[in-house]
Order: sequence, then C-alpha cells, then structure tokens
Amino acid sequence: MDGHGRVHRDLRISVTDRCNFRCSYCMPPEGLQWLDRGELLTFEEITRVAAVAVGEFGITSIRLTGGEPTVRADLDRLVAALSLLDVDLSLTTNGSRLATLAAPLAAAGLRRINISIDSLRSERFAELTHRDDLDDVLTGLDAAQGSGLDPVKVNCVVMRGVNDDELVDFATFGRERGVVVRFIEFMPLDAQGEWYAGSVVSQREIIERIAEVYPLEPVGRGDEPAERFRFVDGRGEIGVIPSVTEPFCGSCDRIRLTADGRLRNCLFAVEETDLRAVLRSGGTDADLGDAIRSCVAGKWAGHSIGRVEFIRPSRSMSQIGG
Repeated sequence: MDGHGRVHRDLRISVTDRCNFRCSYCMPPEGLQWLDRGELLTFEEITRVAAVAVGEFGITSIRLTGGEPTVRADLDRLVAALSLLDVDLSLTTNGSRLATLAAPLAAAGLRRINISIDSLRSERFAELTHRDDLDDVLTGLDAAQGSGLDPVKVNCVVMRGVNDDELVDFATFGRERGVVVRFIEFMPLDAQGEWYAGSVVSQREIIERIAEVYPLEPVGRGDEPAERFRFVDGRGEIGVIPSVTEPFCGSCDRIRLTADGRLRNCLFAVEETDLRAVLRSGGTDADLGDAIRSCVAGKWAGHSIGRVEFIRPSRSMSQIGG
C-alpha cells in the first residue's frame, strides 16, 4: 500500500530495452544507446524480485514488456519460471515474432497477450515502425489466438494527424477478428520530446467518432486502466486508456521494473529504486522487500500532465516498459 492508501497488485517487468522496430515516437532518428547485457537483470534475478513481490506484497498480475520482449533469447524459460508463482501472466509485444513464439510461450504458461499496432495500413505502418512487417504482425496475432492465448488485445496509440483517421478501421478490425482493441491517448513519453497537448485525441473524441458508426455503451473500468465500452449489437468491445484527459491515478495499482533493475512507482516517476544493486550486493529477500516498500510508499498522488508542475521523465516509454 502506498502513502495514498492504494494497494498495488500489478507488476510490469521490462525484460529488455531493445526493440526490432524503430517507432518514431519511441526512438529518436539517431537511435538509442542500448544497455550492455551485463546491465540487464538475469531471468533468475527477475524471478526473485517477482517472487518477493508476490509473496510479501500480494502481487496478482505480472506483465512482461520491453523494449520488445520477444527479442530476449529463451523468453519461454522466464515465462515458465514466473508461471509457477500462480499469477495472471501476460505479455505486451509488437507481434512481429509471434508466428513462431506464440505456441511455446503459451505452453510455458503465458495466459494472455497484448499486441501493439498503431496502423492497419501497410505504408503507414512502415513509416511509423521503419519496418514493413504488418503482415508478419497480423500472422502473429492469428498464431496467438490459435495458441489459446485469451484474450488477445490490440493496443493502438492514437496521435492526431498521424493515425486518428483509422479509429473506425480499428473498431471494425476488432469486431471481425474477435480481439479487443484498446486505444491509448498519446502521452509525453516519446523519445524525441515532441509531444504537445494538441497531438492528443481524447477518450471522448475517440468514443464519439466510433459510435457514429458502431453504437457503444459504457461497461466501466474496474481495476484496469482502460475504460471499457461494448458494441450495442453485442459484437465485442473496445477500451480507451485516457491517461492524459481523464487520468486514473487514484485507482492505479501498477509498479514497474525496468530492464536494468530500477523499480518505478509510476510510469511518470522521476526517481527510481535500484533493486539490481540490492540483488548484486548480497541483499536478502527482506532487503528487497524493504526497498520495494519504500519505493511504493513514495508514490505521488498523480502525474500532473498538463500542469505547470509536470516533470517529464528522463526515460522514454521504450526504456521504461509498458
């Protein structure tokens, strides 16, 4: 529990800072300086932190992220180890390698998956990612569904003037493919630092534009970050994560572990707790617990995006993990 009475149940773990895409809002043109392998937490270190988080603090959900987590070799071995903790184990990926990895990851204990797709148009997808891999991603989505991962969700970061003309296309895609599309408001975590308020397409606008074609009714949020809306005709639902225009900081139950072992109590935190140092200096599980407890206790009341006091994190989204 943090200093504002929130109980944290969701741990996001970045397994690598590397990615095989070069998304324009994640990575500057000159690229990023990748971490040396020795700076990354080992699978054993990740599992140890997760075990303390589950055993001492009641974490019930673990999501593996990156960078792009599927570029980390033998990822199924980490999934198998974490699945023994009896948590809701999921993965966020760009989907480009799922055609071959979906089945072994599911067999290792992965329960569900989120696939990031910011355009359904091949040329635009290639412009955004610098990879002409949309067909591979869609094949990977099919493989995920065929491997029994359920639900399969599609994450789309909506950017005004970039892909907001595809809102209805994505809704149609979700209805036809049987996947839940989650639209994410564009947040000030782009690597180039070019975010501005006018680039944000609000939850209200997203819902209004889709509802003109497919009538929607609200479902609610619960403990999830997404506000949920179902199609009135019963053909599935969509979600919107309104981090900018309708922040949900008061109910947020997430903490994040970066690939180099820094614990963050908020996506927009400006301070981190070095768990790698505890692990590699001979610290006990009790020491890890104390470090986690101290980090979570210092969580802010809210991120303050759009206010004069907002401080932009020094790391971009790809370096923090989703």
